[in-house]
Amino acid sequence: MTAKPEDPTAAAEFEANRRRLLGLAYRMLGSMADAEDAVQETWVRWNGADRAVVRDPKAFMMTITTRVCLDILASAHARREEYVGTWLPEPVLDTTTLMPDAATELAEDLSYALLLTLDRLSPLERAAFLLHDVFDFPFADVARSLERSEAAVRKLASRARSRVREARPRGVAQAKRSDAIDSVDAKHVEFISAFVSATQSGQLDALMAMLASDVRLAADGGGEVRAAPKVVEGADNVAKLMIATTRPHAGSWWRDDFRLRIGAVNGLPGLIVDSRDGPVQTTAFEIEGGVVRAMYVVRNPKKLRHLAASRTE
Repeated sequence: MTAKPEDPTAAAEFEANRRRLLGLAYRMLGSMADAEDAVQETWVRWNGADRAVVRDPKAFMMTITTRVCLDILASAHARREEYVGTWLPEPVLDTTTLMPDAATELAEDLSYALLLTLDRLSPLERAAFLLHDVFDFPFADVARSLERSEAAVRKLASRARSRVREARPRGVAQAKRSDAIDSVDAKHVEFISAFVSATQSGQLDALMAMLASDVRLAADGGGEVRAAPKVVEGADNVAKLMIATTRPHAGSWWRDDFRLRIGAVNGLPGLIVDSRDGPVQTTAFEIEGGVVRAMYVVRNPKKLRHLAASRTE
């Protein structure tokens, strides 16, 4: 069976919605690779649909993407249980490609705190919350997308909303928007530069002074590269780990060809370690009250491939 030829009108309508679809899929799955697959499957189904009976193309495509994501989540459950170490969502550097059109409170939030909270919800709670609270879909449309009653999806979204409010940190520094690209405020560039200097020179006291007493560090190596197997807590423990693992010295993972750059990671002030082939590590900082409250480090090379590809395009 051959695929249906591409319809130019269908392609134009799909491209007009691609950013929205990709943003929904990434928030649902925490993976750019899986999100791209979900959006591609949406295109195949949209191109093959009887569009003469589709009253709202946007709602139709969002429904397809939601259902594809729910299928992916079901199949990914077993893989997640076998994941080595701490799981973190794949990092994104330019969040503008994932923004919904709706001006909701959470529309621009792609922080690790939010994504990890979404990951702890049931798939249906996640879908109901995202469609209504982030993408501003009426509950009637959410109900049709999830094939549930309107009362049921209201309850799903309400439970999810409560969890998000409890877990979402307040007062955390966000990246600013400049020329449609996320960038880091000058004071946070200075802060991260001092953080790097203290780490690489082994200044334990100076580093601890930049960390909240209850700071948490989560690192994702996926069993592919070395990373802390569990979340590390406390300023003393985090500072010692940072100096031991990132300070250039004999036996360190650091190589002479690595380069550091400061930039936004999931909308937060961040630090990217680049090799000749692309990023080998990203770190997102939750900075509040002049200290780091949390750090999210992604080192799993499989989760950084899309960043390497974007740098060569």
